[in-house]
Amino acid sequence: MHKSYFYGRQSIGEDDVKAAMDVLRGDFITTGPAVTAFEKDICAYTGAAYCVAMSSATAALHLATLAADVRPGDEVITSPITFLASANCVLYAGASVKFADICPATANIDLDEIEKQIT
Repeated sequence: MHKSYFYGRQSIGEDDVKAAMDVLRGDFITTGPAVTAFEKDICAYTGAAYCVAMSSATAALHLATLAADVRPGDEVITSPITFLASANCVLYAGASVKFADICPATANIDLDEIEKQIT
C-alpha cells in the first residue's frame, strides 16, 4: 500500500525502544517513576501546574468531558469527521451528541453548521 494512505506515521527511535524496555523490565508498567517523570516534564514544557497521564486519548477525552461538567440532558456539538471517541465521551457522560459538518474551505467544523445544531 502506498504510504499516503496511512492515517498517521510514528517515529520510534532506539532511545524510545530502550526507554520502553527499561519500564517493561522494571517494577511498574502502568504507574511509577517513569509516569511521574513524564508528567513533570509535560508540566515543565507547558508551564502547567498539573498533568495527569492517561492510558489513551479516549480516556483523556472521557475525563475532560467529566471535568467540563457535561451531564445527562446536555447536548454537545462535534464534527462527524473525527475519531469516534470524540462523540463517545459525550455519551459516556449521559449527554446527547449533535454533529455539525465541516467547512469545505477550511476542513474545520463549520460555525454556521454549529449554530444550526444549537437548541
